[in-house]
Amino acid sequence: MQQQAPAAKGPRVYLDYSQAELDAAYDQAAYAPNGPILQERRLANSEAVRARIGQPERLAYGPAEIERLDVFRAKRDGAPIFVFIHGGAWRNGLAKDNAYAAETFVSAGVTFVVPDFALVQDMGGNLLPIQDQIRRALSFVAKNAGRIGGDPDKIHLAGHSSGAHMAGCALLADWERDYGLPAGFIKSATLCSGMYDLGPVRLSARSNYVNFTDEMVDRLSAIRHIDRIRTKLTLLYGTRETPEFQRQPRAFADAIKAAGKAVEVVVAPHFNHFEMAESLANPFGPFGRAAFDQIGVRLIPA
Repeated sequence: MQQQAPAAKGPRVYLDYSQAELDAAYDQAAYAPNGPILQERRLANSEAVRARIGQPERLAYGPAEIERLDVFRAKRDGAPIFVFIHGGAWRNGLAKDNAYAAETFVSAGVTFVVPDFALVQDMGGNLLPIQDQIRRALSFVAKNAGRIGGDPDKIHLAGHSSGAHMAGCALLADWERDYGLPAGFIKSATLCSGMYDLGPVRLSARSNYVNFTDEMVDRLSAIRHIDRIRTKLTLLYGTRETPEFQRQPRAFADAIKAAGKAVEVVVAPHFNHFEMAESLANPFGPFGRAAFDQIGVRLIPA
């Protein structure tokens, strides 16, 4: 019996990817079949956390209805503040659905903050207004740290997936000029399963709902502005993530090191994209441990 010839791969559109391969490399469903279950569990865990530790303070950082943030306050004043930028491919997710790790951080004496921000489809496909909201949320936290019982000199940033992308871009801001804040007020950034160059993303199926422009790609590609990064940085990814969600943090880390700056890379064996996010709630999991190491705390504070 004659063996059938393999299907033609098709023309390369980026590196060695065909269009179908590049689209799949930015589509978590292609590599994480348990994604829907983990997302349902995240919602249930967030609800359970609120039932145990109480509803967060809901504070406005801007005039739009979505410009609010959830604050789970530590039980002591002067606590470190951990700001988590949630993922969702820029088009999904709310702060209330990303409270699942709040109890872990509050139990360690850390105030846990999750901002809400617009979804890209509500911004006409433009990511730049979302980045503006995230920067204003961070400015609000810094200027109101005492109001939420936190220490303005102990503000730490983290993000997952598209949230890691946005958190990475926030590190590029001119905080002194544009917000009247010290350049180094963000003491650390723990970026998990993120994107740091929108060039290849623009070529993928994500362009169906994001109206990428040259300006957007340049301004929101952290790898192109490493000279502006002055923050202690940890990058994470799992070995069962899509090829691009593994390559992007490696390339970003290599560029940071080439610029003579420090970066730690954490590779989590056998974790997929959504499992990496869930591990933020585990102080012994890859994301949770990396964040705790950056803040300098353990589950039970000394």
